[in-house]
Amino acid sequence: MNAAATSDSLQTLVVIGNGMVGHHCVEQLIARGALERYRIHVFGEETRRAYDRVHLSEYLNGRDAESMAMGEASLYEQEGVTLHLGEPVLDIDRRQQEVVTASGRTAYDKLVLATGSYPFVPPIAGAEGTSRLVYRTIDDLDLIREAARGARRGVVVGGGLLGLEAANALKSLNLEAHVVEFAPRLMPVQLDEAGGAALKARIESLGVGVHLSRATQDIKPGTQYRYRMRFAEGAPLETDLIVFSAGIRPQVFLARKAGLALAERGGVAIDDHCRTSDDQIYAIGECASWNGAVFGLVAPGYQMARIVAAELCGAPEQPFTGADMSTKLKLLGVDVGSIGDAHGATPGSRSYRFIDEAGSSYRRLVVSADGKRVLGAVLVGDNSYYDTLLQYAQNGIAPPADPSSLILPQGQAAPLLGVDALPAAATICSCHNVNKGAICDAIDGGCTDLAGVKACTKAASGCGGCAGLLKQVVEHELASRGVAVDKSLCEHFAYTRQELYAIVRVGGIESFEELLASHGRGHVGCEICKPAVGSILASCWNRPIQDPHLVPLQDTNDTFMANMQKNGTYSVVPRMPAGEVTPDGLIAIGAVAKKYKLYVKVTGGQRIDLFGAQLHELPSIWSELIAAGFETGHAYGKSTRTVKSCVGSTWCRYGVQDSVKMALDIEHRYKGLRAPHKLKFAVSGCTRECAEAQSKDIGVIATENGWNLYVCGNGGMRPRHAELFATDLDDATLIRYIDRLLMFYIRTADKLQRTSVWRESLEGGLEFLKQVVIDDSLGLAAELEAQMQLVVDRYECEWANAISDPEKLKRFRTFVNESGGDPDIQFVQERGQPRPAPARAAARVIPIAEEIA
Repeated sequence: MNAAATSDSLQTLVVIGNGMVGHHCVEQLIARGALERYRIHVFGEETRRAYDRVHLSEYLNGRDAESMAMGEASLYEQEGVTLHLGEPVLDIDRRQQEVVTASGRTAYDKLVLATGSYPFVPPIAGAEGTSRLVYRTIDDLDLIREAARGARRGVVVGGGLLGLEAANALKSLNLEAHVVEFAPRLMPVQLDEAGGAALKARIESLGVGVHLSRATQDIKPGTQYRYRMRFAEGAPLETDLIVFSAGIRPQVFLARKAGLALAERGGVAIDDHCRTSDDQIYAIGECASWNGAVFGLVAPGYQMARIVAAELCGAPEQPFTGADMSTKLKLLGVDVGSIGDAHGATPGSRSYRFIDEAGSSYRRLVVSADGKRVLGAVLVGDNSYYDTLLQYAQNGIAPPADPSSLILPQGQAAPLLGVDALPAAATICSCHNVNKGAICDAIDGGCTDLAGVKACTKAASGCGGCAGLLKQVVEHELASRGVAVDKSLCEHFAYTRQELYAIVRVGGIESFEELLASHGRGHVGCEICKPAVGSILASCWNRPIQDPHLVPLQDTNDTFMANMQKNGTYSVVPRMPAGEVTPDGLIAIGAVAKKYKLYVKVTGGQRIDLFGAQLHELPSIWSELIAAGFETGHAYGKSTRTVKSCVGSTWCRYGVQDSVKMALDIEHRYKGLRAPHKLKFAVSGCTRECAEAQSKDIGVIATENGWNLYVCGNGGMRPRHAELFATDLDDATLIRYIDRLLMFYIRTADKLQRTSVWRESLEGGLEFLKQVVIDDSLGLAAELEAQMQLVVDRYECEWANAISDPEKLKRFRTFVNESGGDPDIQFVQERGQPRPAPARAAARVIPIAEEIA
């Protein structure tokens, strides 16, 4: 027995690596009672504990690093667990069974290598500094963010999964993004030629340059941009920064130095139980190679972690026999799915393909020679088929007599595979290896809702790709056991939002109190039902948000018709339809900003935002803006926000239609329209797409023959590309289709559900929506148009409504017994404008009024 076990009966277990897989291994060890056997030491190179690398791009979209941490910090605070962050292991002394760090030596009885991988950067002359960035860790993203300051263009070398994620990151930093790929197609591992072509078309339509079959020779100083990339073939490309995402390599430095056996193609060689050539050492995740293969997804790493945890706790599980590399992703807002034998490499296999060149969508189904097994699939543009096809492939379910029906448009397709048809062994969550049987056991054990099943099984807590399927299984299993699946809005209303909307419409109900008395429970409502019902009432009847029966239902922004900022002041956004404004209008806005000492910022939606107004100042600011011809921009509500526009055929030599006039018509028609979530529109005057219409809830792009209509897109943390809905529409038909679609969305969407999420939840998908809106399959067209016309006819500016009513004006006071502002709100000057003073320095800051004086 070595020194690690002489002091007591506990052995010492060392885990090298605190990434997602290393963390999962520790979780599994503790859950299996490992602390009764081992003292656990975990060494991590980074200064942060394990975080979610699957959603790494969200960090650049505003998500903070702490929120991305895996599990609770308390996991590593238990007695018997020691976490060494920022302390890389420098060597493994196998003879002494010790790991060596800069701080000293730690003896071990068992050792787990979870060192992961590192990004491969090809040896290219001139690649250094900001021309040699990588996309792997939070620190890497901080470097990319810093390099993007003042830059205009960024290039990603590598068109695989991470490369496209990196390109999305560059776009989120407001850079012109380009992708350079050595292979002749994007995502060459997951997609076939046609799938790669469809993905390329989709990504190029988002404004990302794609350069295929390009081998970078060297990087030199540029003329228009900082760097100039030269290729073996093709024109050079200039850029301000370069991010390499050209694949990963297993991190085997320690293993090689320690003399462990390595696989021929890289990685620490492991057996079916994840043991290395040293029986006391295991390897898991991307640093490990099983049968010569390295697995670059998190699910196989988690599977290895579970196997090792079970081995170390004396309860071996089934050995590792490879992993399903199927994956479902949304890259730059584009759905991409790859299942099993996506390339049809199985001898004798047959393929069925569906190609939609107009919509840049592609689906391929690979079946066995006898047509009795689904072997694989490729999806680009629509992942609604993914869960069904994955279950056919994983569980050996015989496809229909005509397998092609599995990938046809929903109206022509075979019925979706119901969750009742899935066997108990069907894998629902591959990250945590949760099958349908485990979910059923959790329900039989007392879990009566989705949250309970998630907590019990950890399903859908990894990459999250199985969340939709998990919800279906849970609801089906609960219903089959006679448990009512409660879809109530809240404790006060035993209805869904859709049902409440119908009740309000049919009953002509115009107040929360009336609805609660006739169809609810209790007397006051709650924070869930009040704003939901307020939105329904506003959508149905378009009464001013300041009406007495609506005010109690609103949040702060709607109540005061301005967005509250972090220092307690408000921002004011006057409507500027289509971004058009006269010189006099600009002067008026400037005069208001100067008078009230407001910070001025042009928004991404072609509006001017005025920050720093105190509550008591709002009516006066509105009055002056209204006098200058402006009205509320509804920036505070779940309503129509902006209609972005290019200059169109009036000025632009490429424009084919008057996009400004159409944007004006659309904004004036739908201004004030209340919806389950905010609505954004855009109109582009040609296919060059300067208004970015294909990332909006409603996007309109001019053609020689009229307008193309795109629907249900959005930006934000989870971008979604809008889908082509109809082509070459005349003005009247375009407006008619938008009327119908928006009112159908308002009628059927869930609370706080964006159009993109609503569209993805619709049974029948886009084809069903086309049938309802274009073909009037439900016979609702006239009713939906009439509802929209009622909303349009009843519009009035909410600012004007408020300042004309002395009773409503009483609400706009900071203090009940004073008419002035809050003396604790202070500002400092920055770049010639006021900004909130840092809270910690407030006592030392001179109020801006004194400073300006």
